[in-house]
Amino acid sequence: MDQHEEWIRKAITVADAAKEHGNHPFGALLVGKDGNLLLSAENTVITGHNATHHAEMNLVNLAWQSLPEADIKGSTLYTSCEPCPMCTGAIFWSGIRRVVFSLSALRLGEIANDSFCGPCTTLFDRAGEQVRTEVIGPVLEPEGEAAHIGFWTQH
Repeated sequence: MDQHEEWIRKAITVADAAKEHGNHPFGALLVGKDGNLLLSAENTVITGHNATHHAEMNLVNLAWQSLPEADIKGSTLYTSCEPCPMCTGAIFWSGIRRVVFSLSALRLGEIANDSFCGPCTTLFDRAGEQVRTEVIGPVLEPEGEAAHIGFWTQH
């Protein structure tokens, strides 16, 4: 199995857990350059009573509280869904330079009837070649989509 697929499936499992905990179905993982899991985080917008508690935001905050900067900057962020503009900014400013996602933001927008969703590369590309953030995805998009089907019509 492709390494990206393995980590994406684990991020989707975290997203499913977030939904089981009463939150929006998003999950994120930070994987070190050695291929080991460093951290995971789920969305806690509802239970945390904070609109900024997206999975990626929670992961970046946790990383900066618990890991050396060199480990953060050499890592890959795997996420169940393409990062929103807020999370894209946090990922960029944290120094993470590789993002792999499952469900595309545009597809999420279709499912959730949300026109604010868009490709994270639009923002990452504005930084220029000197600070390029590699973006890979969608990876296993139908699996990433599954957690969202029916969810947004109820919320």
